[in-house]
Amino acid sequence: MFRNFFDENGDCKPKISLNINGMLSLYEASYFAKEGEEMLEMARHYTTKHLTKYLESCENNDPRMKEHISHALDLPLNWRMERLHTRWFIDQYKIGEQIRHALWELAVLDFNLNQNLYKEELKQVSRWWTCLRLHENLPFIRDRLVENYLSCVGGAFEPEHYNYRIAQTQVNCLLTTVDDIYDVYGSLNELEAFTKAIEQWDIAATEVLPEYMQLCLSALFNNVENHSNSVFERKGLNVSPILRRAWKDFCTASLVEARRYHEGYVPTLEEYLDNGWFSVAAHVIISYAYCINDDVTEKNLEQFSSGYPDIVRYSSLICRLYNDLATSNDELKRGDTKGSMIQCYMHQKKVTESVARQERI
Repeated sequence: MFRNFFDENGDCKPKISLNINGMLSLYEASYFAKEGEEMLEMARHYTTKHLTKYLESCENNDPRMKEHISHALDLPLNWRMERLHTRWFIDQYKIGEQIRHALWELAVLDFNLNQNLYKEELKQVSRWWTCLRLHENLPFIRDRLVENYLSCVGGAFEPEHYNYRIAQTQVNCLLTTVDDIYDVYGSLNELEAFTKAIEQWDIAATEVLPEYMQLCLSALFNNVENHSNSVFERKGLNVSPILRRAWKDFCTASLVEARRYHEGYVPTLEEYLDNGWFSVAAHVIISYAYCINDDVTEKNLEQFSSGYPDIVRYSSLICRLYNDLATSNDELKRGDTKGSMIQCYMHQKKVTESVARQERI
């Protein structure tokens, strides 16, 4: 279909080049390209060049179009969080020439109603986080409540997904806490005992742990119990084994990385990814989302209990790769030297960091 936009030389046909709205739409469409779709890659290159040139030319006397193009070149729609972008669209639509006031007022009303809901949810998770006092008693952890909540809004902004946003914000905060214990603060002996307590899933097993670990595990055990009880009351289903399994797999994988660091062992890329798709914790987030869903059934749980579906593994691998590409430098600065995908690839292939990043992309 996109071949119709280009001539035999690979340039956009005049009717497209002269249509700036069409050029902008083609630019946005190019970001849906999959690997190997050379036509869309070519479209992205050409439209980016053309739109940039249009911004710089004296022909551009439309401030609204200039804002649209500048906004798109900064970050395409496909890469933005949908709900966060709503406010920008509302403001832009208001200054349009053919505004339908009823539609604009409906958009504003919808935005404000959802904002009120989000504020109430944030108050609720803030009270929960404050009552736990983990950020006070464990000063080394990252206190990222608002970030965690915002990411949940980005994933599911609709009002009916209230339970999901609350649960996932709590889970993300606990994941960050446990991750920092493994990566930054805990000694290897402490981490061995911490992982053993998780595997046994017995509050009595935490008595031998340092106080900061006891506080963390108490919060984690209570979280799993509360959400399991909630699902049982609503659906009559026992999701506790699935949630426990997710946490056990995450902690076991995190311990493997801690051991490697203390032993000075740099794994091959394959070894790293085999363990890393668990340590990135995407399977924990997916397990919670699956279990607290109102549509979950006993048959679904039986299938999920037998093992992680391929879609969970592959989604986790994508998260692992993106996480390492984006955060490896920051993690090194804050003392997290467990070894990222980038470091493993550099060591295995004997290449520089820039080469490793480019080749893995």
